[in-house]
Amino acid sequence: MNTSSPQKSYSQKAYLGSYPYNLVKSGNLEKYYKLLTNFDFIQAKISHPAFGTQALINDCDLINDPELLTNSEYNPEKTKSLKLIQGTLLLSAHILAEDVTQLAGQLWGRLCSFELPEIHALLESALGSQTTWLRPLTPSLTPPGGWLLRTLTGHESAINAVAVTPSSLLVISASDDTTLKVWSLATGEEKFTLTGHQSSVSAVAVTPDSNRVISSSYDKTLKIWNLATGEEILTLTGHLDAIETVAVTPNGKQVISGSWDNTLKVWDLATGEEIYTLTGHRDWVNTVAMFPDNNRAISGSKDKTIKVWDLETGEEFFTLTGHESSVSAVAVTNDGKYLVSSSSDRTLKLWNLETGLSLFTFTGHNSSFSTLAVTPDGKQVISNSGDKTLKVLNLENGESFFTLQGHSSYVNAVAVTPDGKMAISGSDDKTLKLWNLATRESSLFSPIGHNSYVNAVVLTKDGKLAISASDDKTLKLWNLQTVEHISTLRDNSFHRINAVAVTPNGKLAIYASENKTIKVWSLKAEKELFVFKGHTNVVTSVAIASDGRLVISGSADNTLKIWDLKTKTEIFTLAGHQDWVTAVAITSDRQLVISGSRDNTLKIWDLKTKAEIFTLVGHEDWITAIALTPDNKLVISASVDNTLKVWDLQMGKLILTLTGHTDSVNAVAIASHTKLMISGSSDKTLKVWDFSRGKVIATFTGDGMLQCCAVAADKMEIVVGDEFGVVHFLRLEEMLKSKK
Repeated sequence: MNTSSPQKSYSQKAYLGSYPYNLVKSGNLEKYYKLLTNFDFIQAKISHPAFGTQALINDCDLINDPELLTNSEYNPEKTKSLKLIQGTLLLSAHILAEDVTQLAGQLWGRLCSFELPEIHALLESALGSQTTWLRPLTPSLTPPGGWLLRTLTGHESAINAVAVTPSSLLVISASDDTTLKVWSLATGEEKFTLTGHQSSVSAVAVTPDSNRVISSSYDKTLKIWNLATGEEILTLTGHLDAIETVAVTPNGKQVISGSWDNTLKVWDLATGEEIYTLTGHRDWVNTVAMFPDNNRAISGSKDKTIKVWDLETGEEFFTLTGHESSVSAVAVTNDGKYLVSSSSDRTLKLWNLETGLSLFTFTGHNSSFSTLAVTPDGKQVISNSGDKTLKVLNLENGESFFTLQGHSSYVNAVAVTPDGKMAISGSDDKTLKLWNLATRESSLFSPIGHNSYVNAVVLTKDGKLAISASDDKTLKLWNLQTVEHISTLRDNSFHRINAVAVTPNGKLAIYASENKTIKVWSLKAEKELFVFKGHTNVVTSVAIASDGRLVISGSADNTLKIWDLKTKTEIFTLAGHQDWVTAVAITSDRQLVISGSRDNTLKIWDLKTKAEIFTLVGHEDWITAIALTPDNKLVISASVDNTLKVWDLQMGKLILTLTGHTDSVNAVAIASHTKLMISGSSDKTLKVWDFSRGKVIATFTGDGMLQCCAVAADKMEIVVGDEFGVVHFLRLEEMLKSKK
């Protein structure tokens, strides 16, 4: 980086650290704006071991000083640009902490839709900053300024519960990895990890003074922790089965726990002694919450009921019935007048606690509710569900305000900050997400793509057209040169599309359907021409021979079928796999077919003799995708075991195992005429490999699990589909530079 004036009087560390602060304090806002929108400075500060992303986020916060509003150099438009950069860094902080080389790609993916001079200049300067990186050609990542603020990573398994201290300084998360983690709400920093439980930590509660944390676990114990030191204070035992839930009275004197032994227990927080056992539920106790008067608790059970308890006598006040399945969560408004409950019956109910009547029922989620939280003003409830979303509901009229989408798996927990401005969610995807409840701007963000999982993408041979297929039962056609949507083809039978292939002449699309068929569409006429029928289960995969005549399909019936596209008939069936056939490919000379299966193997078949030549064994889990090198010498397989394997197709031998992904590898594609390969994974990363050396040369991280990918070799333009329906268009910048 150029360190000429004005930074020449500083060491690099002093320049990176104190220079922004000095500029603001001296009132030199013009230089401050210029510095904080300079890509080289941003990259240097994030990369420096003494600073990192949070230090740069703090630099951006300097502009919030009210005194600066009267400064003659204060510029609202430049301040807006600075806030957008700060928001991008917040959203990408967990990615940059692992891989700072993704800075340029993250900036492009989140900011390229903003028409501001400083943003444009920043992105343009990023183009020449790295030798190898993946540039989004469209704004396909969540932009700053919306609902999602940041993501916290660190747990090794699902997050079951979250809590916020009354001081709003800390967030505590509980996980299946048997630990709790304590995080700074302001910086996202992990303060420390609480270890001691022998099984999943199911719930967590914080005392009103923010000094202690109480956790419950499937190991049948509760633990009380010192939040300042992270030390364990007490372990409470007495339940006969796993403990599912825990709450603290508003005065901080008692703890109430609910268990799979069908009981609740009331404990003295100071001594750890059991005061009462509350009996009455006929099945697991899933949830417990406190009334603001300290004298009552409320519980929900797998027995479909809600019970209100007198904590002074240990007796039951009354029971509420109305849910048709297990009650998963309960919460009481701060005035103690209303109760909100959620259930496995996919409903949320608002109850009047004075009359015991249900006021309304909400049915907005597509899966069972997990937990819920009520905002301090009692006007909104945030619910989470197995459908991977959170919903913010207006309690005054029972209408959904908006949906928060970003998690990649079940959302198990949600908490709201005491000021009601922020929600924190925890998920099976091992992450916490922080949400801004005050904004509505994110509703304007609509990345191009589908309404659900993108299961397949394919390019025409000339590289001009991309086709994507989705769970939303549509095919979409894209102009790869302009990155524009051309048209949408909808299957009139309304079945999800699992895979798609296109004939070499680019005229026909052949796709595999969940209704056991393979359909042939004219791309020009945008209509179905005919259907191949014969499989007895879902068709999972499809490939087309280089002559455009043979079609190969794989199915959940464990077979492959070879079809003649000209005569519209089945030629023969290949059987031998012990589980679903999940991927198929055919060599360009039409001699060999390769199949991958849920039986963890690949099979090489001779098309002429209709016989199996090799079975390739080595993966530890099922095969998700396969690709062939242009010379037909190598086959690359992707697997749920997080690896890719390179095989010698002639010898049937394993050559190389590629590791680097941290979750299932779902897709693989090879760039013809190069030594590069692309893989997409459930770990949300796309990796570009020099597979001859087994080396990753570039990585891009998306917002969701990446399901499929394709590459146009001549331009190194890559098309990727993800779980949220987004179609990403990326370009490997190094390849462009090497051709200049």
